[in-house]
Amino acid sequence: MTALLTRSSAGGVGQAPRLRKPPVDREAALLGRPMPDDRVRALIVTLVLTAIGALVRLQNLDVPTDKGTPVFDEKHYVPQAWQMLRNGGYEDNHGYELIVHPPLAKQLIAVGEWIFGYNAWGWRFSAAVAGALIVLLTVRIARRLTRSTLLGAVAGVLVICDGVLHLQSRSGMLDIFLALFVLAAFGCVLLDRDQVRERLALAVREGWIEESPYGPRLGFRWWRFGAGVSLGLATAVKWSGAYWVIAFALLTLAFDVTARRTAGVRRPWLGVLRQDVPPVAWSIGVISVLTYLGGWWAWFASETATDRHYVEIQDIGEGPFGFVPDALRSLVLYTTNVLDFHNNLATPDGDPHPWESKPWTWPMGLRPMLYYYESGEHVTGCGESECVSATMLIGTPAMWWLALPVLAWGLWRAVFRTDWRYAAVLVGYLAGLLPWFVNLDRQMYYFYATPLAPFLALGLTLVLGQILGSARNGYERRGTGLLVLSLYIGLVVANFAWLWPVLNGEPITHDRWQAELWLPSWR
Repeated sequence: MTALLTRSSAGGVGQAPRLRKPPVDREAALLGRPMPDDRVRALIVTLVLTAIGALVRLQNLDVPTDKGTPVFDEKHYVPQAWQMLRNGGYEDNHGYELIVHPPLAKQLIAVGEWIFGYNAWGWRFSAAVAGALIVLLTVRIARRLTRSTLLGAVAGVLVICDGVLHLQSRSGMLDIFLALFVLAAFGCVLLDRDQVRERLALAVREGWIEESPYGPRLGFRWWRFGAGVSLGLATAVKWSGAYWVIAFALLTLAFDVTARRTAGVRRPWLGVLRQDVPPVAWSIGVISVLTYLGGWWAWFASETATDRHYVEIQDIGEGPFGFVPDALRSLVLYTTNVLDFHNNLATPDGDPHPWESKPWTWPMGLRPMLYYYESGEHVTGCGESECVSATMLIGTPAMWWLALPVLAWGLWRAVFRTDWRYAAVLVGYLAGLLPWFVNLDRQMYYFYATPLAPFLALGLTLVLGQILGSARNGYERRGTGLLVLSLYIGLVVANFAWLWPVLNGEPITHDRWQAELWLPSWR
């Protein structure tokens, strides 16, 4: 191919100069799209949706009960929380046999029992508050992800209308607290990402970004510290919180790599290894462990808590860890025994639990759980001689049945369009799903999927944001997107309203009960 020739400024003949790409505005690339400036309106939207979520969770909170006693797995945690209230924060009744989770969620349940007493309002109040806080956090997180107050409100409506979050917020169980602290940690990770980019943008603006080939040190990162605390609290509710400790630590490092590369750092990967990995190990790894241990404060302070003196009782020698205090060694051995219990809680051959499910059924909610069921002449209020009162953990199908398409679309966007928003949501969702595939022989139940629900709502919100389009797309395109979004939200609300009786234990006819069971696997 013949090269184009041109006379150079020196009078010679040479190859035509290539057009250069315009210089990258690294500061603008780091800062990205700014947050909307409607802070007052956003605050009002957040508070209104949180209030609606609280009202929906709190109404008739004392229904149903088993003749005034807890229902389903409330029977484990409610009396344990009550004992904690009487003991000062710890359990010591070995007759319960199943003290197999850390204490934090039961201590939070005990707060409600302290306020209202040993009744349904008491043992469910803290869970309802946690459910309302999830609404608040989801609105704010979605607004930060999408830079749209409207889409933040959309996410808030979705979590209000999700059946899993609704019923778990009305049950004296542990998983709603796990979902709350995991979501709080996710919000802290997103705030840390924005803060890091603001600091690097300042370094670019002031010209000292290239003083080191590894980029600058970023100072103390309070939001990342907050993520570590939140993840420690999550693990102090259930040990499955540790899955997100690993996932979010890796996510923050991925954010740091992309931020340093966008800032023009010459060696971003080595920069992260040298200057970000040690602080992440401290602020998320060590801080989460210390926060988790802090959740056992009452256990450490006691003399009679379950296995508090396990080392002395079992006469376990000091060995190579003799320098570790006996109380801490007892906690480690207690934890080891409980983990062994969980890992070997296998499904008996030929005798599975009637509502057991495996993790591949969770994304679409194919095997819900019946928490409570009463029928007969003594159940009244449906307009017939015999009624049904039941509560079933069902993910709103208009949301959960779209989980697999949303996951597939999010994966495509994350890999082929490098869309960090979808990548972040996928990390939060998959960290709560994939680890359960490691030991499929053990018993598992749909309520383990509770922490997935907020991330499903966030993923749906991102998709709806793309359907809505931006103001640059034109009036007709934007109007069509708004119509589709409105119709979908209306479908979700209608679906939630249909499920309302079986999410709240309201008396219904037998025909209506059958109509609520859409799939054979729901029966």
